[in-house]
Amino acid sequence: MLGIQHNVDEYLRRLQRELDRVDRTQVGRLADLIYEAWQNGQSVFVFGNGGSGATASHLCEDLNKNALREADLKEDAARRPRVTSLTDNTSWITAIGNDLGFEEIFVQQLRHFARPGDLVVAISGSGNSPNVLAAVDWANRQGLKTFGITGYSGGKLKGIQQEGIHVPLDDMGMVESIHLCLGHWLVDDLHARVNRTGRYAV
Repeated sequence: MLGIQHNVDEYLRRLQRELDRVDRTQVGRLADLIYEAWQNGQSVFVFGNGGSGATASHLCEDLNKNALREADLKEDAARRPRVTSLTDNTSWITAIGNDLGFEEIFVQQLRHFARPGDLVVAISGSGNSPNVLAAVDWANRQGLKTFGITGYSGGKLKGIQQEGIHVPLDDMGMVESIHLCLGHWLVDDLHARVNRTGRYAV
């Protein structure tokens, strides 16, 4: 953990250096995919475990609520993002985990809701979570678009995802901070495109 080695100034400087290393092209590519899903009425499914699961929930909430102007949230005719976090239905997750195994908690939800052409955003700091890998493997075979967001070496997820953002850093806290930071920009970018304020992906 870098926080046990660095004081706050050193830690924040290191975080800035790691943010500067992020591949802007891939961040822009994910923004394009999310916008295309909105344009085409397709669904986006986001998931991960632990802190990555919290990031999935946060991204889902922000994309669904904050991509639209407040006035549009009150209009039935407004075209809305269709973003679902697969980390949030606790009773279903625990039922699947108990009856079928924890590796099935995301793929079983995709089997219910996903259609070819939908977008899967899989967040995994290690890139080796079996339930994340199972869901991405299924999505690839069913004609979905798969995008991984990883840290460390990227793990197995980096090898099976179709596209992805990789933060090559062996510190889970800083990796998760960067993932969350990028998520906030993705929301702002979708808002700009949906509402035509002139700011677009890189």
